[in-house]
Amino acid sequence: MPKRSKVKNGKDAQRCSSDNEQLPPKQSRSEDSNTPSPLCFHSPASLFESLIQPMKMEQFFGEYWEKKPLHLQRSDPITASYYQSLFQLSDLRSLCSQGLEYYTDINVVRCINGKKKVLNKEGQVKNSVLSKNLVENKATIQFHQPQRFKDELWRIQEKLECFFGALVGSNIYITPQESQGLPVHYDDVEVFILQLEGEKHWLLYNPTVQLATEYSIESEERIGSPSHEILLKAGDLLYFPRGTIHQAKTPAGVDHSTHLTLSTYQKMSWGDLLLDIFPSLLCDSSRTEVSLREGIPRQLLLGSSEGLDNIRRLATELTSLADKMETGQQEVRSTHMKRDFISNRLPPYSREELTPSGKIPALEDVVHLRFKEHMVITVEPSHDRTDEATELVIFVLHSLKNQRESHMMGESCDAEVEQDISRGLQFPLSHLQALRQLQQAEQLAVAQLQLPTPEDKLNLTLALWSESLLVVV
Repeated sequence: MPKRSKVKNGKDAQRCSSDNEQLPPKQSRSEDSNTPSPLCFHSPASLFESLIQPMKMEQFFGEYWEKKPLHLQRSDPITASYYQSLFQLSDLRSLCSQGLEYYTDINVVRCINGKKKVLNKEGQVKNSVLSKNLVENKATIQFHQPQRFKDELWRIQEKLECFFGALVGSNIYITPQESQGLPVHYDDVEVFILQLEGEKHWLLYNPTVQLATEYSIESEERIGSPSHEILLKAGDLLYFPRGTIHQAKTPAGVDHSTHLTLSTYQKMSWGDLLLDIFPSLLCDSSRTEVSLREGIPRQLLLGSSEGLDNIRRLATELTSLADKMETGQQEVRSTHMKRDFISNRLPPYSREELTPSGKIPALEDVVHLRFKEHMVITVEPSHDRTDEATELVIFVLHSLKNQRESHMMGESCDAEVEQDISRGLQFPLSHLQALRQLQQAEQLAVAQLQLPTPEDKLNLTLALWSESLLVVV
């Protein structure tokens, strides 16, 4: 028999009330459920732990994260009812009236003889056509990024992005009985599946590529026997690491299955971080190390670069860089990954426009940062085009003005961020320590900021207040 990895949920599982959190004043048309949430929204960590309860976070990351699948069985009707309120088949009717488009918002697919068949039409999606595909063609409806429309999913994914420090996307899959939507494949993301309606039968297989960095379909000949055979019921959660080969089918006798896939940690490996930091690392080191400014051997580019002497020289330079990083002599800066995350993530969960709050800060005031988890600080070359030497400056970037409607839709905001300073602030390098003070302190007197003049202190706090990132205590 295939292995099973699961934890059963008892009635005494701890819950956390989220009554103290401010909710959006207006819910979207698709959001009309008053089902109580079994999730705790007090902090990103408490949300994640309530999502995987009764398992503790330390056990999950010690035993399962990036290692093996986990099946959490929930017999609690509150959890099952809450999951169903996140999305159900009946939600499609109202959503179709909002102008959904095939390919962009909806895919209609079915796995036939191990291959994916796409049954999309052109243009806008009609609910009657989707219903016909579901019943007559036994097709799966794949709904892309439902957090753009469902407030409670926005609420969950925004907190999870704070918890992981990475983008969190989602898809809804609605599959009729005795049907399969996608062929056997593996993904390049960590996957959390919440069973919302009905049941789904899953087969998981050991990876052929450990912690895969790209999506791929696998052949039946390569995958062998399943490592896990799991029946997901409403309220259950299934996790598996990137690279885990999988397929799923709605069993006979189940009208339809609806599940939500939450995915994260795409391109968040140590290799991705090294690719991000190396350009600035080498650029900075070349300013101080003559050896990195010496020319490479003549005609090296015309022949082989794998000569033993050349390999040794490269290894020596890399070892020297590593030693300076380890001893703190060389600063390490991540820029692109920070910008990509902060410019493409969800804005804070609120349906009201975020504006400067409270009084304007003065020198005698005590202040604290708002939305710390939606802000990053980068040190990078100035974007101003001048004939002078490149100057390093600080950028304070935030996601307060991001558009929920475009979240995870494949349109990178990098170019827009470069041109739109309204998404962030620029300061001279001398302000770095003061910004770190504000980041690390729960609250801080303006006068205590490590800046040379009272004017500098006031200008820094006023700039942050104007971006809704700071309030007076």
